[in-house]
Amino acid sequence: MTFRKIALIPAYKPCKELIGTVRELHSCGFEIVVVNDGSGEEFSPVFRTVEDFASVVVHDVNRGKGEALKTGMAHIRSNFEPPYIVVTADADGQHKTEDIIRTCEKAAQCPDSLVLGSRRFDKDVPLRSRFGNSVTRTVYRLTSGVKIYDTQTGLRAFSDRLIGEMLSVTGSRYEYEMNVLMEMPRRSIPIREVTIQTVYLDGNSSSHFNTVKDSFRIYREIFRYSASSFISFVADYGLFCLLSVLTGSAVVSNIAARVCSSVLNFNLNRKFVFRSEGRVGTSAVKYFTLAAVILALNTLILKTLSAVGVNTYAAKLVTETVLFLFSYIIQHTFVFRKERASA
Repeated sequence: MTFRKIALIPAYKPCKELIGTVRELHSCGFEIVVVNDGSGEEFSPVFRTVEDFASVVVHDVNRGKGEALKTGMAHIRSNFEPPYIVVTADADGQHKTEDIIRTCEKAAQCPDSLVLGSRRFDKDVPLRSRFGNSVTRTVYRLTSGVKIYDTQTGLRAFSDRLIGEMLSVTGSRYEYEMNVLMEMPRRSIPIREVTIQTVYLDGNSSSHFNTVKDSFRIYREIFRYSASSFISFVADYGLFCLLSVLTGSAVVSNIAARVCSSVLNFNLNRKFVFRSEGRVGTSAVKYFTLAAVILALNTLILKTLSAVGVNTYAAKLVTETVLFLFSYIIQHTFVFRKERASA
């Protein structure tokens, strides 16, 4: 199957490198959509030049990278006949044409996958980028169970089969790109990587990523996941301690506390964390089956630690820590998995 190649470039106050990127991509057979995300009148000369090689869609005001990407995707879906590959690239010239082409070609080979152009972060990379990606990569792997080297790359490619999925992901600014990575495993969409060159121009001075503000927007999603588990853990641990005093039985207390906290956790996760729109009954069956497995493992580990002389309360803390990540990954990828959106 032959795919059309469409480059989508969101641009906010772009430098002149955008013109060179667009020209090169056009000469390589790409159709190009550029979204002017409220850059202002002073940047009109750049966009007027770009219009010779690309379709330019305009936001009157700055709405954020996520909204710019979704505006571009909606424009593509309405104006281009499939099959096609959409490859998103940044406007600052950091993505080399040959890497854009290779990422696009990989997506054509794997049209049901999201393909990332992944950089390698050595000592020549600015510290904030190296540190930020390292932390985000670790947290992402822990919360999703998927190993990705470059979570912050703007070079991504996907076929028309996935454009509905991409449009349905929430987020208006830089958090949108992280939300995409969080959502794909939940929808059983593979994520693949292509190694690309690492390019930073003028110390990455053209980037509009605000490290503190935009990192908060990204991690806010992850904090929600942790908050639900923490609330449920506090309820579980509190009930366990209370019932242990009243009954004198660690096993009975553990089971009773886990039943109560599971009901609380199911409702928090469904409504607040994963915002699932699936059938309550189906999700409940999956969730409480998982809860039963976790309960059995929880009780087994707790009894084993207690039997070897570990303090009951300390054993409970160790047990919860061990099972926390396992439970989250199963909920994220199976229990509250979202249905595939239509193209």
